[in-house]
Amino acid sequence: MKITVLTSVEQEKVTAKDLDEVVPQVARALRKLGHQVSVVPVYRDVKQLIDRLSRRKPDLVFNMAEMFGDSVIGDMLVAAVLETQGLKYTGSGPGELYLSQDKGLSKKLLDYEGILYPRYAVFSQAADFETGGNLRMPLFVKPLRADSSIGIGGKSLVHDTGALMKQVAAIHRDVEDSALAEEYIEGREFYVGVLGNLRPEVLPPVEVDFTGFPEGQPKVLDSRAKWNEGSKEYKGTNSVIADIPDELRAKLQKVSVDAYRALRVRDYGRVDLRLTGTGEIYVLEVNASCYLEKTSEFAMAAEAAGIDYETLIGRIVEAAIERYGR
Repeated sequence: MKITVLTSVEQEKVTAKDLDEVVPQVARALRKLGHQVSVVPVYRDVKQLIDRLSRRKPDLVFNMAEMFGDSVIGDMLVAAVLETQGLKYTGSGPGELYLSQDKGLSKKLLDYEGILYPRYAVFSQAADFETGGNLRMPLFVKPLRADSSIGIGGKSLVHDTGALMKQVAAIHRDVEDSALAEEYIEGREFYVGVLGNLRPEVLPPVEVDFTGFPEGQPKVLDSRAKWNEGSKEYKGTNSVIADIPDELRAKLQKVSVDAYRALRVRDYGRVDLRLTGTGEIYVLEVNASCYLEKTSEFAMAAEAAGIDYETLIGRIVEAAIERYGR
């Protein structure tokens, strides 16, 4: 097929060196599978995006766009453009992306399906307040819609009302998003990848190993732990295939599939979970169209399931094509 790989960039004019490393990885995998591949970067120009796609006339768009300019809901906007142009593409649509991005709405859907999640409160930029139950400190405060740990740092865990309101104000000011405050769940953290649609395959759970994390610091993957390679937080964590009993593995996978379906995720995604000392499993987030870099937790889990990287990319393409109908 003719496949266009669509990716976000942080400026209008870019070279191949400016692209995220996952882009050439996916493009190479698609070419090895026999597809004719082109790469289209998207910044904030809708007309330019439509023109570039129109010239290429792809049979399928492999959509990895996470932003549109600096918009925190950029992936939803790009997917909406693809919908208006009648293009087939991998991953979730604008509606599904909105469901997973708005973490307050996500929790309502999880609640409807009887899936456990941290109790929460939403502080909107319009000064509206919405709560999902009586909350107990400490609370973890983060942007309502932003991902990639944007707006999450050392002050995100708060122990009193004053610190809570300061963090809420900081998110309103710096991220320009509503703030979500949720009860901090102490426990082990797992990521579970899901692949497919009608009969989704659940990948082996990946556990975050916090063994080398700074002493006394809450075990949370904030922006430093995820992206600052020189930080103690980054060096102190490691993602590994979870060494857990079969019964626990099955429970984590069932909760993940239930959450994946509850939020209508398409083709592939990752569910973030916390396991408490008493055995309760909480869904923290559902990541539709998650990161696909070769060393990411999703690709790592696929490898553990006997799915090499090239096959994984092919499976995502197959899931999209099957969903549209060959």
